[in-house]
Amino acid sequence: MLERAPRLSRPGTTPNWFASVMGSGIVATALPAPLSVLRPVVTVVWALAAVWLVVLVWQLVADRRRQHRHLRDPVLVHFWGAPPMALLTIGAGAVALGRDWIGTGPALVAGAVLWTAGTALGLVTAVGVPYRMITGRIPAAEPFAGWLMPVVPPMVSAATGAALVPHLPAGQPRLALLLACYAMFGISLFATVVLLPQIWHRLVTAGTEAARVPALWIVLGPLGQSITAANLLGAAAPGVLPFGAAAEAFGLFYGLAAWGFAMLWLAIAAAVTLRTVRAGMPFSLTWWSFTFPVGTCVTGTSALAAVTGSALFGGAAVALYVLLVGAWVTVVLRTGQTWGRR
Repeated sequence: MLERAPRLSRPGTTPNWFASVMGSGIVATALPAPLSVLRPVVTVVWALAAVWLVVLVWQLVADRRRQHRHLRDPVLVHFWGAPPMALLTIGAGAVALGRDWIGTGPALVAGAVLWTAGTALGLVTAVGVPYRMITGRIPAAEPFAGWLMPVVPPMVSAATGAALVPHLPAGQPRLALLLACYAMFGISLFATVVLLPQIWHRLVTAGTEAARVPALWIVLGPLGQSITAANLLGAAAPGVLPFGAAAEAFGLFYGLAAWGFAMLWLAIAAAVTLRTVRAGMPFSLTWWSFTFPVGTCVTGTSALAAVTGSALFGGAAVALYVLLVGAWVTVVLRTGQTWGRR
């Protein structure tokens, strides 16, 4: 299909490499309940992703002088949203899976530290990248789905922070974290609401080039993660927030509506991708967009299955997880092959 695969940058020298941590980490954390027998396997995947995160952070710090140039790149700058989401994904894995190996106490500490670091960095990207665009410090460019990357991290913080709420002392500590998570849910949700019409308009009026087709899948990220966050926060709300039952109901009904639109976008993105693959779609790190966003749809669908008890959502979660694993294996192999030929 491809005559020659493009060269990849050295791991860690560009922020989009962190999408490989996101995509690998969510393969572990998104495991649906019906497939829980695979928990030992996905725990290994999480551990490998955690090691890979350390490698990438080390390389990024070692090459920090070059990062200023990336802050001026009209495409690459948006992928600074990937490092905070990588931290949050590995932190969530520590709480959900790492306790099997290192114990509950150390796992919670690791999860809390990574959540704090990822949340802080994610808030910086959510404010900083739009600020640089508004003030002209980033050259003007046409809207594309990658514009969502800097504003998605607060939604990931909201979803992963919900798992930490029950481990805080009752009273003000739990209330503060839950309120902060809902606020970050709003940050990312309304930023997505603002950006998505621009992305849709650009796509239907001008189409998209083959190299950017994988980025279409990024839209699934805030959609799937918002379903996950709304339901996990709703489950944590009773006994912490007034009208906790209303929070649970909001998670369900918002999740159902958002899930419908997510499946619409998934169908469109899949159709465009298949058409482009037949014509020849060049490999790049953007292919990692086939993983994490689908993973958020798995976690969102699983959350709806848990709330409703619906076999429909349970089966859909498993089907989406199979799609996720297939995409992850494909992208891992292509990344390794392309890197080996560089």
